[in-house]
Parts: sequence; C-alpha cells; structure tokens
Amino acid sequence: MSEVVKKFMYLNRKAPYGTIYAWEALEVVLIGAAFDQDVCVLFLDDGVYQLTRGQDTKGIGMKNFSPTYRTLGDYEVRRIYVDRASLEARGLTQDDLVEIAYEDMETEEEFDNIVEVIDSARVSELMNESDAIFSF
Repeated sequence: MSEVVKKFMYLNRKAPYGTIYAWEALEVVLIGAAFDQDVCVLFLDDGVYQLTRGQDTKGIGMKNFSPTYRTLGDYEVRRIYVDRASLEARGLTQDDLVEIAYEDMETEEEFDNIVEVIDSARVSELMNESDAIFSF
C-alpha cells in the first residue's frame, strides 16, 4: 500500500509573542514534516514578524524560540514564503528576515536561503494547490 502525501499549508498570521499561536504553528509544521507530508509555510500579516532577525524577548519574560525557524530546512521544510504586501505594510524587507538554509544530505548541495518573498497572486496559487490549510 502506497503512502498518501498531502499538501499542507500553514498560514502564520500572528506576531511571534503575546499569544501561543506562533509557537503552536511551528510545532505543527515540524510534526507535519516529520510525517513526510508536503509542507508549505506562509508568513503574512503580523506573522512576518516571526522571521525577523535579532528578536530579544528578555523584556517580556518569554523564551525566544525564533532560532528554531532556522532549522526548518533540516526538517525538509523547503517551501517557506513571506507575503510581500505584509512586509511592505510593516516597513520590512527580506534583509530584515532570518535566513533559512540547509544541506541536501543525498547530494551534499548547500542552499543558502530558501525564504521566498511572494506577491498576492502567488499566495492564491499556493492556497489553491494545497489539500489542507491551517491558519494560526
């Protein structure tokens, strides 16, 4: 019996701290990847702040989990997108975001940054291609 692979899209819409949504989304993404599903992660609205560099949570008394995003490539999460309009509305650019890199274990090829900034048309395409969409 062959294994059925589903295309799961995870929408990250919330700021990284102040609620548990961002942390839970990250956990669910890693679980989906661990079960060899086709995982796509999209950061939009305030969710783009989840990938910003230099997060310091000392003043709010929460653990900084942002370094975990850099491991997504190692979990074979290779489709990571950021909504361009959301970045621009918050005065951010791709240079403000962490880089997510990985090395393909089979070919030993290295990929420097797999975070892709996309427009709303591409967001719609990705949503239409997905079997399930989970919004956090």
